[in-house]
Amino acid sequence: MRLKGRTALITGAAGGIGKEIALAFAREGARVAIADIALEATAVTVTHIKEQGGEAMGLVMDVAVERSVMEGVSSVLAMFGGIDILVSNAGTQIVRPLEEFTFDEWKGILGVHLDGAFLTTKACLPFMKTSGRGGTIIYMGSVHSKEGSPLKAPYVTAKHGLMGMAKVVAKEGARYGVRANVICPGFVRTALVDKQIPEQAIALGMTEQEVVRNIMLGETVDGEFTSLQDVAEVALWLAAFPSNALTGQSIVVSHGWHMQ
Repeated sequence: MRLKGRTALITGAAGGIGKEIALAFAREGARVAIADIALEATAVTVTHIKEQGGEAMGLVMDVAVERSVMEGVSSVLAMFGGIDILVSNAGTQIVRPLEEFTFDEWKGILGVHLDGAFLTTKACLPFMKTSGRGGTIIYMGSVHSKEGSPLKAPYVTAKHGLMGMAKVVAKEGARYGVRANVICPGFVRTALVDKQIPEQAIALGMTEQEVVRNIMLGETVDGEFTSLQDVAEVALWLAAFPSNALTGQSIVVSHGWHMQ
C-alpha cells in the first residue's frame, strides 16, 4: 500500500475530484482528513471511506479564512498526529466577460484558489519540515494554468498563480524533503463543469451540445472528458513519489487538449 502510515489533508473533498482522490488515498493506506464547507457531504465521504475499511475524519473548512484553516489543521494534528500530504483542491468558478465581474467576485474566486492554497500550505508546511519524513503538496490547477479561455478571467489568473506558488514551495521545501507539484486536468464532468455548460451556451450564443463538443472537448485527441479516476491516479502517483526528482512540476491530464 503506497501511502500506508501517511496522513493526507484534502480540501474540497466532499465531492468531485477531491472525493475521488480521498477514496484513492484511503485504498492505498492513508489516513484521510476530508475538508470542505459542506458539512453533510463531508460526513458522507468519511462514512464511505470507513465502510471500505479506511481511516478518515471530516472537518468544515473555509480555505479562504485563516482562522478556519488553522483550526482545521489543528484538528487533523490532534486526531492523526501529523500531516504528510496536502492536496489543495477547493475551487469555485463563475463564467462571464471580464468587465461584468464585480470586484468582490474577482476577490472571491482568487480567495478560494490562491488564498486557500497559501493558507493551507502555510499551516501544513512547518509540520512537514520538522517531521523527518518530508511531505508532498499537490495543488489542483487546470489546463487553464497554461491556457487562456474567454469568460474565465479570475479562474485562469488563479490557476496560473498556483504554478508560481508550487515552484516557490518546491525550492523552499527541498532541503526538508517536501515536494510541491500541480495537477492540470482538462474538463472533468463535475458539478462545477455541469454548471458552466448552460452559462457558456448563453454567453457564447451556442447550444449546450455545441459548448461540450466545440469548447470543452474540441481540442482533445478523442473528444473525451478527463475522468475523476484519471486525476486521482496522478495525485496518488505524486503523493507516493519518493524523492525530490519530481518537484516544482505541472502534470497535464487532459486527453491531449494541452500538450507541453
